[in-house]
Amino acid sequence: MEINPFSPTHDSLEQLLFQNKQHSFSEMESINNPPTKENDKLPNMLNNQEFEVGNFMLDDINFDSFQETTSTWPKNHNHKASTPKPLQNSSQMPLSLSCLEILRNHGRRRFMKLNDKNIVNTKTCLDLEQPQKMSTEGIIRVAGARYTQFSSHWSESSCIQTHPYGFDLHGLSEEDSRDIELAQFLFSAAERVSFQQYERAKKLLFYCQWNSSSTGNSVQRIVFHFAQALLERVQRETGGMIKGSEKSEESELLEKMDTKKALVCHQKIPFNQVMQFIGIQAIVEQVVFETKIHLIDFDLRSGVQCITLMQALADRKDCMVETFKLTTIGFNSCKNKIEETGKNLTSFAESLNFPFLFKAVLVEDMLEIKEDDFEIEEDEAVAVYSPYFLRTLISRQDCMENLMRVMRCIKPSIMIVLEIEASLNSPSFVNRFVEALFFYSAFFDIVETCMKEEDECRMIIEGILSAGIRNIVATEGSERNVRNVKIDVWRRFFARYRMVETRFSEACLYQGELVVKEFDYGKFCNVEKNGKCLILGWKGTPMHSISAWRFL
Repeated sequence: MEINPFSPTHDSLEQLLFQNKQHSFSEMESINNPPTKENDKLPNMLNNQEFEVGNFMLDDINFDSFQETTSTWPKNHNHKASTPKPLQNSSQMPLSLSCLEILRNHGRRRFMKLNDKNIVNTKTCLDLEQPQKMSTEGIIRVAGARYTQFSSHWSESSCIQTHPYGFDLHGLSEEDSRDIELAQFLFSAAERVSFQQYERAKKLLFYCQWNSSSTGNSVQRIVFHFAQALLERVQRETGGMIKGSEKSEESELLEKMDTKKALVCHQKIPFNQVMQFIGIQAIVEQVVFETKIHLIDFDLRSGVQCITLMQALADRKDCMVETFKLTTIGFNSCKNKIEETGKNLTSFAESLNFPFLFKAVLVEDMLEIKEDDFEIEEDEAVAVYSPYFLRTLISRQDCMENLMRVMRCIKPSIMIVLEIEASLNSPSFVNRFVEALFFYSAFFDIVETCMKEEDECRMIIEGILSAGIRNIVATEGSERNVRNVKIDVWRRFFARYRMVETRFSEACLYQGELVVKEFDYGKFCNVEKNGKCLILGWKGTPMHSISAWRFL
C-alpha cells in the first residue's frame, strides 16, 4: 500500500518522541525555579518530542506506558513565591496535552550557524546593563519555555489579576517582560481550548485581546490575531459560527491584491527577492544553450519573476533566444488579473525587443489540467517555476497528484519549487497552534523590522497573515486549506514521480548573497544548505525553502 507523505502516520513514533531526551531548552537556563514533583510529568513530555511536519497522530499513544526521565534544572532558587493551586482533574485531560512537547524542543531546530550577535536571548539579556530588544519569535520562545516549566502552577481564581506564574523576568526590558507574560496567557488559553474548557478559554482570550492590538508592537499583534483565531475556534466548537467554504481566504486576499501594490510589497521583504533571484539564476543556467524556451509558471501573480528571467535571457550575447513562451495556470475567477499581467509582460518584452508568447490555462478545478493544455513542442526546453503553489493543493490530494502526473509526462528539464518551511499540517490542534505561533511570530518580526508602522503594505501583508492564522487555528477538515510542510516531506512526495533533487550552483548562492546585502536588515537573513536545497531564515528561524528538481 502506498504511503501518503502528507498524511499522519505512526511510523517510528516512539523514536521521534524520545530522541534527544536529555537536551534542555537553552532559553530555560536563565530561570531559577525547578518544577515540583507533581508537575514533572508535563515538563518531561514537553522536553521529549522532536516534532516533524505533523506526519503522525498523538491521540492513540499512551504516554503513561513510557518511562519518564527527570530534566536537569538549575539548583539556585532566588525567588520565593507561594505555589498556586494546580489544575484540577488533570488526570482526565485529553492526551493532546502531550502535543505541547514541541515547545521545549523548538529552540533546537534553529540554525546552528547563526552569528550569536544577531539574536538576543534571555541569558544574554541577564548580563546586559542596558537590556536589548528581543525578537518577536524570541519572546514567544521564552514565553513557551516558561509556560512548559510552570504550566501546572496556575490558580484559576487569580489568573487574570496577576501574570500567570508570579516570577520576575530579570534583565529584560519592561516591554519584553510584559510581552512574555501576555504570550503566556495565550498559551494557557490554547491549552484550555484543547481541553474543551471553553468558558475558561474565553476569559483568558478576552484578557489577551484587551491587552493586545492589531496596531501594537509585533508581539501584541501576533497575540491579537491568534486570540481572534482561538475565539473563532471556540465559536465553531460551541455552535456559534456556521462553517464557511473550502476556498482559502488567504488565497483570495492574494488574488485580489493590486498588481502595483503587490510589487511594492514584494520589494520590501528580503526573502521574496532572494528566492526569486536564486530560482531564476538556476533556470538561466539550465537553458544556457537553448534557443526555444518554455516556462510554465504555476502562480504568475504580478509576474515579477518573469521580468527578471526575460532580462537575463535578453542580455545573452551568445545563443540568442528565438522564442520564449510563458504558460501560466490559474482559475477562471482570476481571468482578468491574469490577462492584465500577461499584457504587462508583453509590453515589457516589446520594450526589450524580446520574442515573447503568453498563454493562460484557466480551469475551474486543478483536476481539469491536462498535458495538451501546455502545447509543448519537441525542440523546446521546458522549465517549471512553482512559487508557493503546491502547498495550496495539500488538502486536495487528487488535484496535486493530477498536476504532478501531467508534469511527469511533460518532463521539464528543471522544476524550481519555493515553499514555506514550516510544519502546519498536523492533525493535532495544539501541535498546529504552537508551530504556527512560532512561524508567524518570526514573520511578524520581519514585517515590523522591514516596514514602518503606518505602511500600507504592512497592513496588507498582516491581513493576509491573519487570514492564514485563522484558517490554521480555527478550522478543521476540508475547511483547513492553509497547510505547509517542510522540505523532507516534499522530498518523499517528489520521489513518487521519479524526481531527483539537483544542487544549486555557487553562482545561485552568490546571487542570493548579493540580494541580501542590498537590504538594510539583510544581516538578519540566513541562507543555509539543507542537502541540495536552500533554507532561508530570519534571525535563525527557518522560513522558506527553495529546491531544484528534474525528472528521471
